[in-house]
Amino acid sequence: MSPNPESPREVPRRAVALRYERARDGAPRVVASGRGPVAEAILACARANGVPLHEDADLVELLGACELGEPISPELYEVVAQLLAFLYQTNERLLREEAAAGAAAQEHA
Repeated sequence: MSPNPESPREVPRRAVALRYERARDGAPRVVASGRGPVAEAILACARANGVPLHEDADLVELLGACELGEPISPELYEVVAQLLAFLYQTNERLLREEAAAGAAAQEHA
Protein backbone atom coordinates (compact mmCIF):
# COMPACT_ATOMS: atom_id res chain seq x y z
CA MET A 1 0.00 0.00 0.00
CA SER A 2 1.47 3.36 -0.98
CA PRO A 3 1.31 6.44 1.25
CA ASN A 4 -1.51 8.84 0.55
CA PRO A 5 -0.05 11.89 -1.23
CA GLU A 6 -2.99 13.93 -0.02
CA SER A 7 -2.41 13.52 3.69
CA PRO A 8 -4.50 15.86 5.82
CA ARG A 9 -2.89 19.14 6.69
CA GLU A 10 -2.38 20.00 10.28
CA VAL A 11 -4.90 22.62 11.34
CA PRO A 12 -3.14 25.71 12.74
CA ARG A 13 -3.64 26.14 16.46
CA ARG A 14 -5.95 28.96 17.51
CA ALA A 15 -5.91 30.89 20.78
CA VAL A 16 -8.05 33.59 22.34
CA ALA A 17 -7.20 35.56 25.48
CA LEU A 18 -9.82 37.12 27.71
CA ARG A 19 -9.48 39.82 30.33
CA TYR A 20 -12.00 40.24 33.08
CA GLU A 21 -11.70 42.44 36.13
CA ARG A 22 -14.87 42.30 38.20
CA ALA A 23 -14.55 45.84 39.50
CA ARG A 24 -13.73 47.32 36.09
CA ASP A 25 -15.40 45.29 33.35
CA GLY A 26 -19.08 44.62 32.80
CA ALA A 27 -18.18 41.47 30.85
CA PRO A 28 -15.02 39.66 29.79
CA ARG A 29 -13.24 41.18 26.79
CA VAL A 30 -11.25 39.50 24.05
CA VAL A 31 -7.78 41.02 24.30
CA ALA A 32 -5.89 38.73 21.90
CA SER A 33 -6.84 36.30 19.18
CA GLY A 34 -4.88 34.49 16.51
CA ARG A 35 -3.94 31.35 14.61
CA GLY A 36 -0.66 29.56 14.06
CA PRO A 37 2.40 31.53 15.21
CA VAL A 38 0.21 34.26 16.74
CA ALA A 39 -1.67 31.64 18.77
CA GLU A 40 1.62 30.12 19.92
CA ALA A 41 2.83 33.58 21.00
CA ILE A 42 -0.41 34.16 22.96
CA LEU A 43 0.00 30.80 24.70
CA ALA A 44 3.69 31.40 25.44
CA CYS A 45 2.91 34.80 26.94
CA ALA A 46 0.16 33.30 29.09
CA ARG A 47 2.45 30.51 30.33
CA ALA A 48 5.28 32.95 31.07
CA ASN A 49 2.93 35.05 33.19
CA GLY A 50 1.23 32.21 35.04
CA VAL A 51 -2.10 32.73 33.30
CA PRO A 52 -4.24 29.60 33.49
CA LEU A 53 -5.03 27.95 30.17
CA HIS A 54 -8.11 26.04 29.13
CA GLU A 55 -8.44 24.12 25.87
CA ASP A 56 -11.83 24.06 24.17
CA ALA A 57 -11.76 24.30 20.39
CA ASP A 58 -15.48 25.10 20.09
CA LEU A 59 -15.29 27.91 22.64
CA VAL A 60 -12.18 29.33 20.96
CA GLU A 61 -14.04 29.46 17.64
CA LEU A 62 -16.96 31.31 19.25
CA LEU A 63 -14.72 33.73 21.15
CA GLY A 64 -12.57 34.25 18.06
CA ALA A 65 -15.61 35.71 16.31
CA CYS A 66 -15.76 38.51 18.92
CA GLU A 67 -14.13 41.84 18.11
CA LEU A 68 -10.82 42.57 19.82
CA GLY A 69 -11.22 44.84 22.81
CA GLU A 70 -14.98 44.42 22.86
CA PRO A 71 -16.99 42.59 25.52
CA ILE A 72 -17.93 39.04 24.60
CA SER A 73 -21.45 38.54 23.26
CA PRO A 74 -24.18 37.93 25.85
CA GLU A 75 -24.79 34.47 24.38
CA LEU A 76 -21.35 33.45 25.70
CA TYR A 77 -21.78 34.79 29.25
CA GLU A 78 -22.91 31.51 30.81
CA VAL A 79 -20.18 29.31 29.36
CA VAL A 80 -17.46 31.88 30.09
CA ALA A 81 -18.81 32.34 33.63
CA GLN A 82 -18.53 28.58 34.16
CA LEU A 83 -14.98 28.64 32.81
CA LEU A 84 -13.99 31.58 35.02
CA ALA A 85 -15.49 29.87 38.09
CA PHE A 86 -13.47 26.74 37.30
CA LEU A 87 -10.28 28.80 36.89
CA TYR A 88 -10.86 30.73 40.13
CA GLN A 89 -11.43 27.45 42.01
CA THR A 90 -8.31 25.93 40.46
CA ASN A 91 -6.23 28.98 41.43
CA GLU A 92 -7.51 28.86 45.00
CA ARG A 93 -6.76 25.12 45.25
CA LEU A 94 -3.23 25.62 43.90
CA LEU A 95 -2.58 28.46 46.35
CA ARG A 96 -3.76 26.28 49.26
CA GLU A 97 -1.54 23.42 48.08
CA GLU A 98 1.47 25.74 47.75
CA ALA A 99 0.85 27.17 51.21
CA ALA A 100 0.54 23.68 52.70
CA ALA A 101 3.74 22.54 50.96
CA GLY A 102 5.55 25.65 52.22
CA ALA A 103 4.36 25.06 55.77
CA ALA A 104 5.44 21.41 55.61
CA ALA A 105 8.87 22.40 54.31
CA GLN A 106 9.32 24.88 57.18
CA GLU A 107 8.39 22.20 59.74
CA HIS A 108 11.09 19.90 58.38
CA ALA A 109 13.74 22.63 58.23
